[in-house]
Amino acid sequence: MSTHDAAPEATETPGAETPVRFDTKIAVLLREDLETWQRLNVTAFLVSGLGSQFPEIVGEPYEDADAVGYLPMFRQPVLVFEGTKETLTTAHARVLSRALPRALFTSDLFATGNDRDNRAAVRAVATADLDLVGLAVYGPKNAVDKVMKGARMHP
Repeated sequence: MSTHDAAPEATETPGAETPVRFDTKIAVLLREDLETWQRLNVTAFLVSGLGSQFPEIVGEPYEDADAVGYLPMFRQPVLVFEGTKETLTTAHARVLSRALPRALFTSDLFATGNDRDNRAAVRAVATADLDLVGLAVYGPKNAVDKVMKGARMHP
């Protein structure tokens, strides 16, 4: 069964103070030489596709005490890592070999301004030649940990 077919299970006791634990992980790996605005932009783009492909990772809508509604968000944390260009290349190879759901952001995408041009920019480059600046992955915790091996948590 693929990760997409099975909803991730959370360990949770309603009303209890027990922490919620997930058997899945959402992780983003950013190239360490990005400017702050690029890190934020890349992270936002990378995680934007996960909720549409895996609706089970999106929680319930929010509501404040005045009954004003807010959009639902991921029900689990997004862990952000950083690493060298080589770390990204290695992580990319690992995520492909494990066939995990992934999103990528290449340096070429900083020069485009829309989804059509973004997809064309990626399509124009062979897998081995992609100049990766960001990678998002979702899947079982152990598999995601193996993909991120060698990366460090973003400060």
